[in-house]
Amino acid sequence: MKLSHFNFELPDNLLAEYPAENRDESKLMVVHRDTGKIEHKMFKDMIDYFDEGDVMVLNNTKVFPARLYGNKEKTGARIEVFLLRELNEEQRLWDVLVDPARKIRIGNKLYFGDDEDLVAEVIDNTTSRGRTLRFLYDGSYIDFRRKLRELGQTPLPKYIKRDVEPEDEGRYQTIYAKHEGAVAAPTAGLHFSKHLLKRLEIKGVDFAEVTLHVGLGTFNPVEVEDLSKHKMDSEELIIDEKATEIVNRAKAKKKKICAVGTTAMRGLESAVSSDQTLNTFDGWTNKFIFPPYDFSIADAMVTNFHLPKSTLLMMVSAFMGHDFMKKAYKEAILEQYKFYSYGDAMLII
Repeated sequence: MKLSHFNFELPDNLLAEYPAENRDESKLMVVHRDTGKIEHKMFKDMIDYFDEGDVMVLNNTKVFPARLYGNKEKTGARIEVFLLRELNEEQRLWDVLVDPARKIRIGNKLYFGDDEDLVAEVIDNTTSRGRTLRFLYDGSYIDFRRKLRELGQTPLPKYIKRDVEPEDEGRYQTIYAKHEGAVAAPTAGLHFSKHLLKRLEIKGVDFAEVTLHVGLGTFNPVEVEDLSKHKMDSEELIIDEKATEIVNRAKAKKKKICAVGTTAMRGLESAVSSDQTLNTFDGWTNKFIFPPYDFSIADAMVTNFHLPKSTLLMMVSAFMGHDFMKKAYKEAILEQYKFYSYGDAMLII
C-alpha cells in the first residue's frame, strides 16, 4: 500500500469545530466486515451490538493543558509553546514545540503568566520546531506542575480555528480519564457518557483499561510514499495484569473484544504474546499499523472519522479492508458525518 491510496477529498465543512451537544448522541456508522452492510445509528445504539461477557478496551490516559503562551525576553514577541513530554522531573526539562520557531534559539528565555513568575530557558534544538526547555521556578515540583496547569490551555487540534472555550476542558477529555500524560485526547472515547457506560455494565459488558499517552506523533503527516519507511514517534504504554486477565479470559471464551479507538488498538497490538494472547507491558511503543496486517486481540473497534493520508486511517483500512473503508468513507461524506477529534464515530464489527 502506498500513501496515495489514502488520499480523498474532504469538504472543509465536515471538520467538526464543536462536539455533539450530548456525548452519546453523535452519529454512529456501523460497518459489518462479514457482510459489507452499513448502518446509520446514534452512538448510544452501540450497546445493541454487545452482549454479556464482551469486553471494551478503554485508553484511560488524561490530557494535560499542554499549550502555553509566553513572551520572548527583550523583544516581548508572543510565542506558543506546546509541551510534548517531560524529560527530567528534577531538572524540569521538557521536550516542546515552539511557534514561530525561527525566532527561538538556544539561550533564549521565555516568560509566562501575567507576573512572569514562570521562566523557561531554551537549552537545545531537537527538530525544526522542537526545542528542549529548562523551566526555572521557585517552588516545589507539585507547585510547578500546578503552575503549568494554571497557565496551560486545552490542546485542541490546530484545525479547530476558534479559541479554546471553558467547555473544552471537560469535553476534550474522556469521562474515564485517569492518568495524566497525553497531549491529545483518545477521541473515540469522547462519545461515552456515564449513562451509556452504566447501561453497558448492567448488560454485562466488561471493561479493560490500558494507558497509552497520546503524543503528537500520532498525527504527524506521513511524508513517504512507501509506508514501510514511515517511522512513528514512541508513546508511553502501560498494560497491567488486571487488563490482561479480562481480555484473555474473554478471548478464551470467544467473546467480542472491542478496542475503543486507534490508540487502544495500538496498545493491544504492541503487547501480543507468541500464543496470540495479551501480555502486560510497561514501556514505549512506536507500532505503526497499515495494510496488510493481521490483528491478534480485538475483533471490533470504535473509531472516529480520520483525515486523508493519516496513520489512523491506515489502521482503519487494515482492520476493515481497504475497499470497504473507501466505500464507508464515501458514504460518510455523502451523509454529512463530522470528521476528526470532535466528530462522529464508526463501529467496525
